[in-house]
Amino acid sequence: MKALVYIETKDGSPIGASLELLSAAKEIGAEADAVCVASKEGVPDEDVVCEAIAKKAAEGGYGLVLVSATTLGKIVAPRIATRIGGGSVNDAISIAEDGGKITVVRPVYGGTAQEKMEVTAPVAVISIRGGSYPAPEAAPEITEIAAADGAESLMAKIVEVIAEAGEAVNLEDAKVIVSGGRGMGSEEDFQLCAQLAEVLGGVVGATRPAIESGWINRTHQVGQSGKIVAPDLYIACGISGATQHISGMSASKYIIAINKDEDAPIFSVADIGIVADVKQVLPLMIDEFKKRKD
Repeated sequence: MKALVYIETKDGSPIGASLELLSAAKEIGAEADAVCVASKEGVPDEDVVCEAIAKKAAEGGYGLVLVSATTLGKIVAPRIATRIGGGSVNDAISIAEDGGKITVVRPVYGGTAQEKMEVTAPVAVISIRGGSYPAPEAAPEITEIAAADGAESLMAKIVEVIAEAGEAVNLEDAKVIVSGGRGMGSEEDFQLCAQLAEVLGGVVGATRPAIESGWINRTHQVGQSGKIVAPDLYIACGISGATQHISGMSASKYIIAINKDEDAPIFSVADIGIVADVKQVLPLMIDEFKKRKD
């Protein structure tokens, strides 16, 4: 089976979740072609990517198209499938091939259950959640393809780009994430998360309540309605562990949870659980890690 792998880029470099797709294709024995798409001034990325990948997939005789389950990937996957007469599944965590048919497993009900689906259409267009597969050891050969002709005539056009503060945060590729929730109590105390993240060389995440309280920009949100992350280390500070949040970070390789409620659901997915007041624990952690760095 031939697989077309769309490599999403950020600031000119491939994002980690996209590179993992090559491992997914290799695991099922697919012959993979990795491509990125050149941007087109004045046209939204989703329109450019959709048109370019759909054209490439149709012309190349591919049976499988893989994209990462980023915000962009989950938008373009069903649109690409519609254009090429394929079937689409979003947010898969594993794929398999049997007799030319693609089956996928994906989380449902906020990550509390999983479902297995078979794509019966001639072409399967699948978005795969970051952290589901390892990134390849060697740098892959990536071919850049141009935006499809006619993309400039699409209905949507960019008339102005207004950058939002904090928009550059890259949670998906972060190796260390320190996230804060409602239990941090205030914007001032939430800054302890930022201090610990800085000491560890990581980035700051947050739950929806922390975002809605105005303690940090929404681009830092981790969870079902935010970013799906899989860092090497995830530190959950004052986070109770609603299913919407857990579904967005449960693939983390190592999880430390700090919460004064010993019955908090976050402890069910934690490798280490600290039952204590997070506002007392974080200053101790910050001081200790500073000493170790010095």
